[in-house]
Amino acid sequence: MTTQGLARDAANRVMEKAPGSCQIGMVLGSGLGSLADQVENAVRFPYADLPGFPVSSVSSHASELIVGTLMGVKVAILAGRAHFYESGNARVMEVPLATLKALGCEEILLTNAAGSLREEIAPGELMLIDDHINWSGRNPLIGIESEDRFVGLTEAYDASIRANLTRAAVDVGVDLKSGVYTWFSGPSFETPAEIRAIRMLGADAVGMSTVPEVIMARWMGLKVGAVSTITNYGAGMSGTELSHEETKEVGPIGAVKLIKVIRAYLANKAKI
Repeated sequence: MTTQGLARDAANRVMEKAPGSCQIGMVLGSGLGSLADQVENAVRFPYADLPGFPVSSVSSHASELIVGTLMGVKVAILAGRAHFYESGNARVMEVPLATLKALGCEEILLTNAAGSLREEIAPGELMLIDDHINWSGRNPLIGIESEDRFVGLTEAYDASIRANLTRAAVDVGVDLKSGVYTWFSGPSFETPAEIRAIRMLGADAVGMSTVPEVIMARWMGLKVGAVSTITNYGAGMSGTELSHEETKEVGPIGAVKLIKVIRAYLANKAKI
């Protein structure tokens, strides 16, 4: 079955139990599971029960689609993502993203855990992504046999969404800096030499997700906003070895701030 067929099937299954269109889709990264618990009238769908949905093998990621209301806005939340490094498939999140669109979402908020390359963006802080560098060299649109694979990414991260996230951060007193996110394929962390190189190229944070989702979302016509929770400094910047345990430990600190920002963002949306 095609991606569109799988997405329609998944959306139909969701709407049987949670009827009505959704306004905003989200993908929750490490440490943000508690946001899903705040959804009102939530209906949960394990990825394993939805056609074409992957199940993440990462311990800090749940694997369920949650539909309900948050701050007066109908949302569809992908609690957990599958990563390129788990299978070598850059399109692993294609069906879930297409399902969000089939559910009526016109925009999507992506979140992730990332390593900072700037001293002033410390672990526990947030970074609004205003652009990205695809250091992996992989692209989820490779193999698409259609002229629409030539997607423009000049405005990959929607200016209006970025402005509204910045406003929301001000409203709740959260310092939200912005910068360029770089996708490394993972699962190994970057070397100090790679960090030095990517800093010279203009990167402000590094991580192992999000970029393929942004590319696919823009290909599908979805507007995109994205925020990183900073869990560590890049390799060689702190003098200590990096680990996934550090990501899991520090992630929730920034997640508390990001949840405040997202709730304020949605509350402002509900007023429009």
